[in-house]
Amino acid sequence: MAREIDEKVHYDKDGRHFTVERRFDVSDDLHRARVLRDAQAGTTGENRLVGTIPMHLVNEWMKEAGVSPSDNAARAEILKKKILSGEFDKFRVWKGTF
Repeated sequence: MAREIDEKVHYDKDGRHFTVERRFDVSDDLHRARVLRDAQAGTTGENRLVGTIPMHLVNEWMKEAGVSPSDNAARAEILKKKILSGEFDKFRVWKGTF
């Protein structure tokens, strides 16, 4: 599970707006994905374990897309698009397409 390792708050010049910058350690998530991939877990049968994505990353993707976290259909579409993009391959367990 990803853990937050740093948080900084940045204020604009007039002090009316701010940005919160957070950094996470995802080494545990990457290790879990690698162990599952090496064990070929979730790669047989009708249902596949596509990957293990940290929740803070899913939340960030939802914000980027401007989608409500409660919209399950939109979340599934965003996850599918991101996981198949190749940019997040290290979180993948099953390398097939869906």
